[in-house]
Amino acid sequence: MMREKERTVASGGLALAVLLLLLVLFIWGIVSQGRAHHALGAVVFALLTVVDIIGLSGLFVINPNEAKVLQLFGSYTGTVKTPGLRWANPFYTKKRISLRVRNFESQHLKVNDKEGNPIEIAAVVVWRVVDTAEASFEVDNYENYVHIQSEAAVRNLATGYPYDSHDEQVMSLRGQTAAIAEHLKSEIQERLAKAGVEVIEARISHLAYAPEIAGAMLQRQQAGAIIAARQRIVEGAVGMVEMALDMLSRKEIVRLDEERKAVMVSNLLVVLCGERGAQPVLNTGTLYQ
Repeated sequence: MMREKERTVASGGLALAVLLLLLVLFIWGIVSQGRAHHALGAVVFALLTVVDIIGLSGLFVINPNEAKVLQLFGSYTGTVKTPGLRWANPFYTKKRISLRVRNFESQHLKVNDKEGNPIEIAAVVVWRVVDTAEASFEVDNYENYVHIQSEAAVRNLATGYPYDSHDEQVMSLRGQTAAIAEHLKSEIQERLAKAGVEVIEARISHLAYAPEIAGAMLQRQQAGAIIAARQRIVEGAVGMVEMALDMLSRKEIVRLDEERKAVMVSNLLVVLCGERGAQPVLNTGTLYQ
């Protein structure tokens, strides 16, 4: 694999001053030789002027957070990252690569989650180039490569998890957003490592059921939420009934036979699990009447 080689080149300001001075001298020499009618000398000075002009083409500018990849007749010679006006061999080809942080948002992709439900998902990926040689020579177009591989990673992520889950032990796309984002970042980074790209952040920006099942899945979500809530309510009510019976027994406030315990348990469960407030019934007789 190609690896980046950072290279130092000559200062462009000094090179520009020298080349302009030589150009002035060459022009003055051509004029002087022309007046003296020395044709050979004029030709020599003209050739030197052309060489000086070619030398001026070796000047190039590097902006902050930018790099220039240098090639000589197809051979990679190094990368210049020092900002400012620089000068290098005029025959070098200089390819500009931005080192700035960039972000990319994928399209709304329609895929099936782990349970087979069609969903729509999109992600935002924040990235930058860290190895200019790999970005230039290992892939054909690194920007297009980032886009395609990011969308492929998002698709693969969506098929590996359910959209939602009421079980806290089961990871879902909607429930554990931080863990899902970290998994997505790791998978995209693994795919883009060969392109000299570092993934800074990746997170889901859009997540929804596909329109054709959105209504049905909403009802399913609501039913599942009701069942989960009822389950928690029943577990809590049973615990409260158990605690009440235990406290009555320990403190010997009242002694109940099994039949009365069953009646008490039934009444407490109705009160604790009912959707509406219980209507109390006052007994003015004895416990058994």
